[in-house]
Order: sequence, then structure tokens, then C-alpha cells
Amino acid sequence: MKNNNIFLSVVIPIRNESKNLPELHSRLLSVCKNIGKKYEIIYVENASTDNSLQVLKTLPEAKIVVMRWAPYMKRAQSLAMDAGFKQAKGDYIIYMDGDLQVDPEEIPRFIEKLEQGYDVVCGWRQKRKETLTPDLMLPIKAILRGTYTIFRKMLINEGVHDPGSALKAFRKETLQHIDLYGEMHRFIVALLHWRGFKIAEIKIKHHPRKYGHSNYTLAKGFKGFADLINVFIWRKYSDRPLHLFGVGGLFVFIFGCMGLSTLLVLRALNLMSLKDSIFPILFVLTIMTGLQLFLSGLLADSMSRLMYANPQSKPYSIKEIIETTQTD
Repeated sequence: MKNNNIFLSVVIPIRNESKNLPELHSRLLSVCKNIGKKYEIIYVENASTDNSLQVLKTLPEAKIVVMRWAPYMKRAQSLAMDAGFKQAKGDYIIYMDGDLQVDPEEIPRFIEKLEQGYDVVCGWRQKRKETLTPDLMLPIKAILRGTYTIFRKMLINEGVHDPGSALKAFRKETLQHIDLYGEMHRFIVALLHWRGFKIAEIKIKHHPRKYGHSNYTLAKGFKGFADLINVFIWRKYSDRPLHLFGVGGLFVFIFGCMGLSTLLVLRALNLMSLKDSIFPILFVLTIMTGLQLFLSGLLADSMSRLMYANPQSKPYSIKEIIETTQTD
């Protein structure tokens, strides 16, 4: 009986990569055919403003997931990745960028590592080649990236050198219960590490862009710091937010009560005049703040229980799925 199971799925989010696509797809087809097992190549078209979609439709043996975005929605890479992962049917899933800065020919090494018993394999770009053209912001970006890396290792160290690598491999089961949203694609390795999956890394080459330009900006760099704090707090308190807000609220509430009680005792003993004093107002505000924090913790705890009890609705929709045919 013929085995119709797909062995390998390659998932690639695409945004304004029309000039890279023909070479990328040709190399991918060569690699996948040499593996000798059933495969699928999935492109997630993520609101390109060039003719990337038209080019994708000309590629043989491609599955194209076209995202639908409302005008007010951000075209987030995390959502495009989530859509691609949800469509992937392979036992092994490769994620890579469409900018040709990493080599598709590395894929067999990643599969070999997965077959050694690892659940996730992350590429390690030791010598990153960001651009061939001069960029006056490169020194600032380098400083930001270095600072971000230090804080990341302190807060959510996932045990790899390059968690943001543009080439990763996963066993299918690792992604079955992962929902990506916001900027969570930055932390997918950390999320899987916390769930107990076995992670390895492989050194890979990194090339300058041939065409197009990087979407990395200083604004994204600062957002990365905010996401880092968010993920750190989420990791520690997502299943018990009352411990974060409630305990802090109780301390603030108790501090306010003790301060106000001390003032009242001193006033009763005529040791202190409260006339024109700002301290009673400050301690009352402290008590109210403590109560609000505690109630926020109770509300967050209830919402957390609902989140774990019900599957998350997807903040995106797929406009269409196109499957191109094989060439003769």
C-alpha cells in the first residue's frame, strides 16, 4: 500500500520578495527531490506590494496561502507563520525566510539532526551579513541587538546562540499546540524549550541580500525589548497572574493601611498635625491602588482560566489557497 504521508513541509512567509522567488524555489525543488520523500513547499503571501503573488503563481509544485488583511490590521510575520504551520502536513517542518540569506541546501542537515532524536533544530548565523549597501544605522542596530541579546539571555535563555535564525526545523508535534500572534515568532524556540522539547543548533552560512531590503527597523528593535519583558512575565505568571498582581497589590494595600494607621495614631496622641499635610491623601491613594491591583489580578486569573479552557480564535483569515501543478 502506498504511503501518502508527507515527510517534509517547507514554510516560507513572503512579503515583497518577487526577485528572490524564482531562484529560491528552484533550489528548494532540487533539495526536496534529492531527499527522495514526499514533500510540500508552502508560501504564505503576506500583503506584498510588489508582484510576489503573480510570481508565486508561476512556480511549479507550490502551495500558496494568501492572507486576507483588513486595512487596520498589522501584517504581522507571526500570524503568517502561524497560518503556514497550520497548513503544513509534513512529519518534519522547515521554516525559512524568502530572502535567500540562508541556503536551502542546509535543509538535509537539519532533517538529519531531527532524526537523531531532537525536536527542534535552530540555525546559528555566526557571521551575519545584513546588507551590501551602506547603512548609517548599522552601528546603532548592532548596539541594540547586543543589548537585547544580553537581556534575553538573562530573562528567557533558551540555550541557543541565535534564536532569531531565519532557518529552523521542527517535528510536527512541537507546533500542534503553539499559536503565534503579535511578535511571538521571535520566541518560538523559547516557548518550545519551556515545554520540554529537545533543542539543537547547527552552524549555517549567512549571505547578504541580493534583492530587496530588510524589514528590520529601530522601531522593531525597541518593540523587541517590550516583547521580551512581556514573554518573561507571561512565562512566569500566565497560569497564575494573581501571584503577580495580587501579591503586589496586597503589599501596596498593607503599606497604605499601615501608613494611614500610623498617621491617625500620631494625630490622636497630638504628636503630629495633619493640617495641610499631603500624607493622608497619599496613603489613601496607596490603599486604593493596592485594591485595584488585587482586583486586576483576580480578573486576569479568571481570564487566564477561560483562555486555557477554550481554544484561541485566530486573529487572521485566509483569503485563498492556491496549489500549482508540477511541470512536465
